[in-house]
Amino acid sequence: MPDFSRRIFLAGCGSALFLRWAVQAVPCSAAPRWQDSRSHGPFQLQATFPMGDLTPLFQELSSLELELQRTLAVLPEQNRIDVYLLSDQESHKEILSELYPRVPYRRALYVQRGGQSSVYTYKNPSLPVDLRHECTHALLHASLPMVPLWLDEGLAEYFEVPADERAFGNPHMAKLRWNFRLGMVRSIESLESCGDLESMGGVEYRFAWAWVHFMLHGPLAAHRELVHFLSDIRRGNPPGQLSERLKAKIPDLENQFIGHFKSWSK
Repeated sequence: MPDFSRRIFLAGCGSALFLRWAVQAVPCSAAPRWQDSRSHGPFQLQATFPMGDLTPLFQELSSLELELQRTLAVLPEQNRIDVYLLSDQESHKEILSELYPRVPYRRALYVQRGGQSSVYTYKNPSLPVDLRHECTHALLHASLPMVPLWLDEGLAEYFEVPADERAFGNPHMAKLRWNFRLGMVRSIESLESCGDLESMGGVEYRFAWAWVHFMLHGPLAAHRELVHFLSDIRRGNPPGQLSERLKAKIPDLENQFIGHFKSWSK
């Protein structure tokens, strides 16, 4: 089941599918003392602790941008993405409560306001997953004016694990196969009906990830349709529903989806 402590973001675009909060930044009474600053690709990182041991992770984030360009034809980020790293949870809670007092606390938070993307988190054992997940959101929304909620989260779930684990090593895989054994399947249509994050539980996150995996590693027609769907969004063309577009290209879509995972192995 996903860690809901980090499954929330704020977007400044107009899609009704995004969870919205009244975002109003307020001055911090005690601004953090930033000790280290780094730049990696579009990411401008600031931390209240030395970041030397995190250099390999930051290099991963730069590679993530290239991977999104390669697999999804997402355009390169033209503006910086600010990443703020706090040394502990207490100071992280403090800065978020002052900057965004009306937003429920989350361990990692992606915010887009006025065209500027920011990620806030703190040093903890799940930091690599948190950063890859939230920075995927940031990179997607830098290129696209909207992304359907289920697809946005499914892509972030896919890219949150290290690159060499994305095809075969995601923790969702084992639970997904148990779902299939029990006859449990979530169609894209059911995911498309999720209007906010409260309507997405662990099963919805798992199947959002699964449909992304199917589109990236299954039939070539599915991958192409995903790329074309995102391209239409980027160009301002009405994209329609991805479920309808996929069924037009793959008439036995759900059977192929199930069969993809039954036969998927190294």
